[in-house]
Amino acid sequence: MRAIVLLAVLLLSACAGSRQGPSYVTGSDSTECAPFARAETGIDLHGDAADWWPEARGHYGRSQVPERNAVLVFKRGPSLPYGHVSVVRKLDGPRRILVDQANWVHHKISRGEPVIDVSPNNDWTQVRVWWSPAGTMGATVYSTYGFVLPHR
Repeated sequence: MRAIVLLAVLLLSACAGSRQGPSYVTGSDSTECAPFARAETGIDLHGDAADWWPEARGHYGRSQVPERNAVLVFKRGPSLPYGHVSVVRKLDGPRRILVDQANWVHHKISRGEPVIDVSPNNDWTQVRVWWSPAGTMGATVYSTYGFVLPHR
């Protein structure tokens, strides 16, 4: 147990920095990311978050370019076995967006948090995400499919 706590402290300290920046809503909301994104955007897709990309084909536009109210779809990976989705709230530069999302921080709704494109081709297929508990950008690079657009 001590090893797990020590590992968690080390991982968070690797991301430590200024506590300035967006913060998460501190309630104990158990909303998952997919129902949250669906409620926020009206995009009527279901299933695991990672499945939103193939499910959108033929029903919603898909793009490698962010736009307001689009949903960024994260691929499955070791730390995201079901993928993840977040809602674009603001374009904040050519490689930076602000998102609203649920359950990025366990059982929390996060609003206005930065996501940056770190993909070599500037196509939003690799991103880093703000980590509110440390008050800084997370160190992990996540793979994404792109953006499901809120219009058909």
